[in-house]
Amino acid sequence: MDDVTYDAYCAEITSRADELRAAVRSTGRGPAATPVPTCPGWSLTELARHVGGTHRWAARIVRTRATAPVPHDLVDDVFSPGPQTPAALDAWLGEGVAELTGALREAGPDAPVWTVAPNGTARFWARRMTHETTLHAADAALASDAPFAVSEDLARDALDEWMGFGALPRVLEAAGPDAPPLTGPGRTLHLHAGDADRAEWLVDLTGEPITWSHAHAKAAVAVRAPLTDLVLLLYGRRTPADATVEVYGDERLLALWLERSGFWLRK
Repeated sequence: MDDVTYDAYCAEITSRADELRAAVRSTGRGPAATPVPTCPGWSLTELARHVGGTHRWAARIVRTRATAPVPHDLVDDVFSPGPQTPAALDAWLGEGVAELTGALREAGPDAPVWTVAPNGTARFWARRMTHETTLHAADAALASDAPFAVSEDLARDALDEWMGFGALPRVLEAAGPDAPPLTGPGRTLHLHAGDADRAEWLVDLTGEPITWSHAHAKAAVAVRAPLTDLVLLLYGRRTPADATVEVYGDERLLALWLERSGFWLRK
């Protein structure tokens, strides 16, 4: 499916960054003293630096029309000296998201750029940064026990993006020769959001390459949860044991697939 427009991605990046900025401003203990349980070892300060650095990194890729990987120190080096106070972090996040969305809008969706997965256009980065920023807005909400939800169209798109990454050859290659096999006879997964239309995903692990489709079928393991919780499950912000998640069938296959399909995501 391709239901989300380029402009909608850009608007959502700003909206979700605004949620993180509000969390930075409003925390009573200060961002440095507010732990983020879903990102072990990080406070809200490190989370904000990661998001602001990621926005600047992606903006540079798009702005320069990069044709090869760009150094990502800003993404990873969240403990180096940087903005500390709520006001300074808030302003820094605002500058980063403005830089990113400005670069995306100036480039347009079809501008050719380097990407970490097949696509090669600015649209890839608009989509990737939408879901990256949404995830970390969720982290900030979960850190403060605030409500969080993703709209149906963007949640379906987040799941579609994950499935596309999970079908890359690197899912199999990255595990190494001694890792337990992911593919094999009868290995299928079915994900179903009970609170939305057109919200089913069938993953076929019976052979190589891995494939997926929007389909309803019996599978070796089935997962049913609200749409937002399915997104958070894939990103490790929910677990199969959570009350909102129902799992039927081969739980070990589900755990293996979640780990291996998320090889590209560690924070």
